Amino acid sequence: MKPLTPKVRTKVLALAMALVSGSALASSHMDAPLITLDDAANTTDVYAFVTEQDGIEYLTTALSVYPFEEPGIGPNKYNFDDEVLYQIHVALDRDLERGRPTYSYQFEFDTSYKDQNTILQSYRGVINEVDDAAQNLTQTYSVARVTRRGNGRNTVEDLSFSGQTLIVPPNNQGIATPKYNIDNDGDNGARPGVGSEAELDDYTRETIYNLRNRNRVFAGQRDDGFYADIQGVFDLLQLESPILGLESPNKPFDSQGGFNVHTIVLQIPLDELGGSGQIAGVYATTSRREVRVLRNNRNGDINKGRWVQVARQGNPLFNEGFVAIVDKDRYSRSAPSRDRNLFSTYALEPELGRLLNGIHGTNVITTGRTDLAGIFIPDMIKVDLSTGPAALAGDPDDPDFNRLSVFGGDLLISSVQDGLGGGAIPGGWPNGRRFGDDVLDIAVCAALSDLRDPANLSIACDSTVDVDAVVANDITYNKVMPYAATPLNGRNHPHH
Repeated sequence: MKPLTPKVRTKVLALAMALVSGSALASSHMDAPLITLDDAANTTDVYAFVTEQDGIEYLTTALSVYPFEEPGIGPNKYNFDDEVLYQIHVALDRDLERGRPTYSYQFEFDTSYKDQNTILQSYRGVINEVDDAAQNLTQTYSVARVTRRGNGRNTVEDLSFSGQTLIVPPNNQGIATPKYNIDNDGDNGARPGVGSEAELDDYTRETIYNLRNRNRVFAGQRDDGFYADIQGVFDLLQLESPILGLESPNKPFDSQGGFNVHTIVLQIPLDELGGSGQIAGVYATTSRREVRVLRNNRNGDINKGRWVQVARQGNPLFNEGFVAIVDKDRYSRSAPSRDRNLFSTYALEPELGRLLNGIHGTNVITTGRTDLAGIFIPDMIKVDLSTGPAALAGDPDDPDFNRLSVFGGDLLISSVQDGLGGGAIPGGWPNGRRFGDDVLDIAVCAALSDLRDPANLSIACDSTVDVDAVVANDITYNKVMPYAATPLNGRNHPHH
């Protein structure tokens, strides 16, 4: 198909405007109206994949929050919020089918200053070690595991050792935080990804903690690991891509390029989850305390009550790319257990398909999409724990890694499901999600394909597919804990 003429393009855009009801495809971190007003609680991405280290198999999970942290801002005051409960949830066995967590891992933060009689909020000098005298602002945190009981009698276990202090490393300002950057020089760009923990920068390496029961954790600022041309997506799906029938791809434009986020990474030993012979569901939530004004209190004192969920996320794209405006805030405040009743129609009859068909003349199937519903309903990232470790992106990428996952021939072998035959399943999303998975391209490929019948698959993509001309992150990922890339330098960082 040749590029649209101006006259035809005008007609297509008019059709698109008639179709649009607020949802388009992407994960720009602006999923729902209310949560865009609360950066510290705004979930940007959730990750979940199988890894192995020192002979221990892990379900590695991650939650990123606080979208579009501009590295060059001063003072660099992006932080986790002391008033937010951050949770990563894992569902097993029947809980996965029912959309409810088996275990919930809770993270709460506490912020302190060494000196408040100064304008130097975060740094009073060059930081040589985490939490030294130069690091004025320090955040510590706790990690607890909640075991959900069917009778409502949940048990809570503190995962930190007695006397252990979990510290968040400083943000990457530049001169004040030289060790994040190439050659330990605050004027240089952030260090690229590495293949061993010994090669990590000092700040990151010092704040990876071993917890009880062989769990491991990191929490701190990282590069935003999501990459895509979101501007083009929300500019009425103007993605000049060969797979969409248009020639001459756009110049790559990574809308998240040059920005940081705050990321929590938790490695959970598979033994702690009951072993590898199962599929797990992973999603994350953020909550704030309910605030009540005390009765008959003339001073206006308040009482903080129960935690109230304000955001959640499982798979990339679903709330932002499939759920209509009328239900976006409802999604943020509901649980996956309600997805089948409240949101399944959005997956079974995706508006995305109608938009692609109307704008680009594709032939996306727009009804009966049980393949898409299988991914998104309930909206948890489904991870097959019976495979070997997932291939990882880095520098260089693992030999078997492909940003398109199954569409690029990146496969794992399961011992608990037949998958595409012989146990072959995707190496990345939608079987888990790794740092480096090109989720925009994978989602468009899934929409253009027909994956409802494993015995009669219709695949629209191959390993050369490029939907938006963005095929890599702005900095390489780490292939070891915490996997997310180094936070970008406030003095030296790109924007696309």
